Amino acid sequence: MTTSPTSPETTALAAGDQAATIASPKVRLRRRRIVIEHPDPQAGETLLAEALGAADRDALHGLLSQLVKASAVARKPDQGTLAFMVSTLKSIAPRDSLESMLAAQMVSIQVATMRTACRLACTDDVQQQESLTRALTRLSRTFAAQIEALNRHRSNGACAITVQNLSVQDGGRAVVGNLTQHANLIAAQPGLVGAGAVLA
Repeated sequence: MTTSPTSPETTALAAGDQAATIASPKVRLRRRRIVIEHPDPQAGETLLAEALGAADRDALHGLLSQLVKASAVARKPDQGTLAFMVSTLKSIAPRDSLESMLAAQMVSIQVATMRTACRLACTDDVQQQESLTRALTRLSRTFAAQIEALNRHRSNGACAITVQNLSVQDGGRAVVGNLTQHANLIAAQPGLVGAGAVLA
């Protein structure tokens, strides 16, 4: 027979879990309606909108409605998949509407990727295997492109390039130092030896 511990630490953990639940409301489906679980419905909407990067109530409910549709299994919304999608979206922590939409696409592509992988694992038909392999490859590439797009957006399009090779042709000029390129602008820090680039 196993008894559950009732130490002060366990009580503190339970209180912490309750606070986390209130701070980060969960989403449930009830009779085809989206319900945000929180003691104060308006505060729950506000907290969830902040967690998902939604600009306002309309954006929040639009995003949740899209996630419900993307969670569908056999044409019925799936509570477990929806909970996973919302939780993953929260962990991405979108900071604005663009990030929110991109993150929603990312979690939807992840769900579709794993469904396709499951179908691939369950089929023995060679034609289906080839078709599913192509779909799985496209979905995986799309997900990687979405991660890259999110990173680019978060870094404001800046892309740092380090040149570790120096080659100067006859008549050419070179800048020796550490070079960083940001959005087609090259800033040189002369006097630092070790990296360089050719300037025509």
